[in-house]
Parts: sequence; C-alpha cells; structure tokens
Amino acid sequence: MGRQLPEIQVFLNDLPGNDFNTIFKSLPRFQKDLEKRMGAGAESCFINGAPGSFYGRLFPSKSLHFIHSSYSLQWLSQIPQGLESNKGNIYMANSSPPCVLKAYYEQFQTDFSMFLRCRSEELLEGGSMVLTFLGRRSEDPSTKECCYIWELLAVALNDMVAEGLIEEEKMDSFNIPQYTPSPAEVKCEVEKEGSFTISRLEVSEVNWNAYHGEFCPSDAHKDGGYNVAKLMRAVAEPLLVSHFGDGMIEEVFSRYQKIVADRMSREKTEFINVTVSMTKRG
Repeated sequence: MGRQLPEIQVFLNDLPGNDFNTIFKSLPRFQKDLEKRMGAGAESCFINGAPGSFYGRLFPSKSLHFIHSSYSLQWLSQIPQGLESNKGNIYMANSSPPCVLKAYYEQFQTDFSMFLRCRSEELLEGGSMVLTFLGRRSEDPSTKECCYIWELLAVALNDMVAEGLIEEEKMDSFNIPQYTPSPAEVKCEVEKEGSFTISRLEVSEVNWNAYHGEFCPSDAHKDGGYNVAKLMRAVAEPLLVSHFGDGMIEEVFSRYQKIVADRMSREKTEFINVTVSMTKRG
C-alpha cells in the first residue's frame, strides 16, 4: 500500500510451565528469516513472552489490536465435575452417559465465555481475533469425528487394565480436560457474551497423518501410526504421567501406535478445525 511498516509488538502466551527458553532461543533465526523477506522492516518487530492462563486477564485494558489462538482453546481450564459415571472412557464417547456430555459442555461454556470477556477488555475498539479450535461438524459432542483419537487411546489403556498393568480405579478416574466445539456452539457463546461481531466462521479438515500425500524423506514419516502416536504423546504424556506415573508410558504408546496404524489403514481419519474471525464491538 506504499505505507511505512508500523512497529509491531508480539506477545507469545502460554502457561508458566511452558519452556519459554526454547522459544526465545529460536528468535534469532526467526529474525534472520524475517530480514531476508522484509529487509530493514524486520527491525520493527518486537517479541515478548506473556506467561499465564488465557482464562484470566493477561494484558492491560485496551492494549491489543489483534489476538490469534491456534489449537489451544479446546483445552479446558479444568476437568469437568461429575464424570464419575464415565467408566472405561477417558473423554466423551458413544458410551458416555448424557450427564458426562452435559458436564463437558457446561465447562466449555464457562471457560470460553471467560476467555471472550477477558480478551474484550484487552482489545482496542475495532480490534480483531482469529481463533482456531479442534472441533467437529456434528452437533453430537460424542461423534467419532472429534472423540475417536481419544477412544483409541482408551482402548490401549483398557487392554492394560485387563492385563493387570494399570489399576481399574485409576483408569476410571482419568479424564481429558478438552472440549471440541461445533461451529454453532462457538457462535452461540460469542453472541451470548456480546462483545464481538463474527466476521467469518469456517470448518476445515486435516488428515491425522501430517505427511499424508506428501513426499516423506524418512521411513518413520511414512508410518501414519508412528506420526499420530508421536503427536498425541506430546499432547497427552504430561496428563498420563501425573495420573498413572511414568512407568507405563512406553508401553501404552507402543500399543496406541499399533491400534492407530490399524484403524488408519482401514478408515478415513481426520481432525476437524473450527476457525472464527471476530471484531470487537464499538
């Protein structure tokens, strides 16, 4: 547009336990890549860390122009209350009673409305947000399109329970603090909170295997079960270790990899993304 590039300040947010040092060590390389593409303009980009939960205030009032969140907001602030009847499952599933589905949905409503309220305080009038959730198309929260990846991990854990490697009581008390919303649920909460106007609301798909249909330089990358198990281990290992201890991790993900590879060879497996763009009301 022929205008001078404005100075841009970027805040990277995560929980305080995140390894911010690794992120900060990557910044010199990022700045070099930016300089190659933008020349002297790269000097006007400043990056900071902002540790804390996004289910509370993180920044001063009316201090931000734009907020972006990718693959974070499906994580709940806590495990919902009242999941005692979800035995044999670690997340919502076809066999979960209605009270379990209701508990998960109500926790999502509480958390997402808090997120919207906090971000509306921090954004300038006319400021924007783009949020991408792991989600679902269906209005059924226990549908396979959002729960299957966790159901297969539950299969591996239940097999270990049957073999006496994991205590049944431990299994029955373990639940994943996540909720994968539908577009209608996202829209409903945004409209109910009232601070934002939705510009676009879209759904897209991503194959479970990130290398699906691409050239793979490594044989390991060709193994869809290996790729997905590695991805899910990065996500789930801290939760599993804190509940079951670290002695069973290698075994459970070895089993999980085989189960996932088998299902992927016979079925179409995709993650569903829900992406929403919104603007703060005046």
